[in-house]
Amino acid sequence: MLRRAHLLAAAATLGLLSGIAHAAETASQFPSHVIRFIVPYAAGGLPDTVARVVAQRVTASLGQSVVVENKPGANGVIAAQALMSSPRDGYTYLVTDGSMMSINPALYKDLSYDPKRDFVPVSLIATSPLFLATSTQTGITSLQDFVQRARAAPGKMNYGSSGVGSSHHLTMEALALGLHTKLTHVPFRGSGQSVPAMVGNQVDVVFAALPSLSGFAEKGQVRILATNAGKRSTLAPDIPAIAEILPGFNFAVTVGALAATGVPDYAVRKLSTEIAKAVQDPAVIKQFDTLGIEPVGGSPKEYALAIDDEARRYESAIKAANIRAE
Repeated sequence: MLRRAHLLAAAATLGLLSGIAHAAETASQFPSHVIRFIVPYAAGGLPDTVARVVAQRVTASLGQSVVVENKPGANGVIAAQALMSSPRDGYTYLVTDGSMMSINPALYKDLSYDPKRDFVPVSLIATSPLFLATSTQTGITSLQDFVQRARAAPGKMNYGSSGVGSSHHLTMEALALGLHTKLTHVPFRGSGQSVPAMVGNQVDVVFAALPSLSGFAEKGQVRILATNAGKRSTLAPDIPAIAEILPGFNFAVTVGALAATGVPDYAVRKLSTEIAKAVQDPAVIKQFDTLGIEPVGGSPKEYALAIDDEARRYESAIKAANIRAE
């Protein structure tokens, strides 16, 4: 009996050592085939652009292809299901903006995924600050001027957004809340409609990405008043941050990579490291700069903290403005 116990103990020890050796071997060989980046939007949007730029750089670094697959629809549910139904082997990731992790959980009651339960943060890849802008026809000359006018007549000033529940919408409602005033919402179907409406003075102000505004600003048609990032953007350092008058205000759009729960830690760490290397590459920085994107490349822990912080801010804005999904 004693001998059998010794044999079982020895077998268990050998099994443990074998498992450790196998894990080490797997980690050292990773990746050995194609890595997939799933994007919950159609090609051409911010997350898709970030995913493709980073995929190209990571492919060159690893010597293994990183491919981007677009799975739009159902508020990210299709992409989430694609990720969760994939093998938990470290070869499939979700590259998305803050909507799936921070906005949807506060806006929709019956999501088929739970950000905390189903996903593991890998890296905060980049941020894209939005800029508060107005037509020069409005006569608004600065952020301070905008604030004075908005406070003087609550509800009189209106703004365009890219749709109900969008980051543009929630940022403006958070701004109105911080200024203790009201702004009238005019939703459009994307920035492709809201920005021209602002340029034509059909709405007073909008939040939009810098590339959508810079051409109009150069022609003297638009005045850029402020950024919604937590500090002045490196993309436009002369433009003030709203946080300068409302400390803690930060609603820059985030784009990050996530894995499904259960993916090996070594795979998460490896991809996080590769993303950090990618966004430090001068060619990537230059490409991002032209697209109005700021590289970050944070660790899994840093991205987890960023998601929590972002979720709290969006949830507060949604509740305060009583925003409901359409």
